[in-house]
Amino acid sequence: MKQIFTTLLLAILITTSCVPKRQLDDMETKYDSERLKREALSEQYMGLEKKTDELQSWVEENKKRLSALGRDTTIQGKSLRQLTVNYDQLDKTYNELLQLQEKIRKGSEAEAAKYSKELEATSERLQEKEDKLAAMLRSLSEKEDSLNSLSGALSAREARVKELQSIIDRQDSAVNALRQKISEALLGFENKGLTITHKNGKVYVSLENELLFTSGSYVVGKKGKKALKRLAEVLNDNAEINISVEGHTDIDKYSGSGALKDNWDLSVIRATQIVKILEGYKVSSTRLTAAGRGEFQPIVEGKSAEAKKKNRRTEIILTPKLDELFDILEK
Repeated sequence: MKQIFTTLLLAILITTSCVPKRQLDDMETKYDSERLKREALSEQYMGLEKKTDELQSWVEENKKRLSALGRDTTIQGKSLRQLTVNYDQLDKTYNELLQLQEKIRKGSEAEAAKYSKELEATSERLQEKEDKLAAMLRSLSEKEDSLNSLSGALSAREARVKELQSIIDRQDSAVNALRQKISEALLGFENKGLTITHKNGKVYVSLENELLFTSGSYVVGKKGKKALKRLAEVLNDNAEINISVEGHTDIDKYSGSGALKDNWDLSVIRATQIVKILEGYKVSSTRLTAAGRGEFQPIVEGKSAEAKKKNRRTEIILTPKLDELFDILEK
């Protein structure tokens, strides 16, 4: 194609004598250079391929026209001028392509820099989130270990609670059974100065003074001893029961003589006498405790004769031994 185009140009120049050969060579050289650049751009910008093909077709068409110009100088001159115009357009298009390439390059560099910064920022944020996630996972693992430890401790505690509850239930059942036995043993004395109650896991046997002592005395009468003997029989059959004896007086001042000075002394000596009687009925001394409360724990407030009568009493408090329970609590 280059040789044909060169031949045509030489023919035109010979016939027209309008363009010097040196200028023609320059134009040919420039054309070759521009064609190479155009081909390079064609490889880089595939989107312009269609336009290049159209221009190539146009060149081929003009070659044919140049062949015809050999026979018609007028037509040849016109075609050459058109070819020059078209070449100028091609040169313009090429320059536009160069400008577009530069614009794309600069835009690409700016866009690449922008994306690079965004990517770097995103990478930093991602790293920060990964660090936070790693910290959360470590914290979660620590909490899971702590939870497992607490779960184990809780299971052990639940087992202890169940064991304690089982012991309490057994003891409560034993206390109820004891209360029933005492009620049966003292059946003839209930509502005759003797009452039996069950509260706070204990059995309270309350004996009014009239059943045990005469006024101001600490000597137990026959009726009282009979009740205590029946109670001792039940207690001897239930060796796991601790026994506390508490003496109580009314608010009247003690008017007796001798070693006793006041209601404190009277309440203590009465409790001690009950303990000694129970010991005489074979109740183990290690299970017995005596205490005096004086007039300071009344069950009925007031100064009436009825209130004083109820407050003058001796309470025998029966408590199941809690050794097994305490052993569990100390573990």
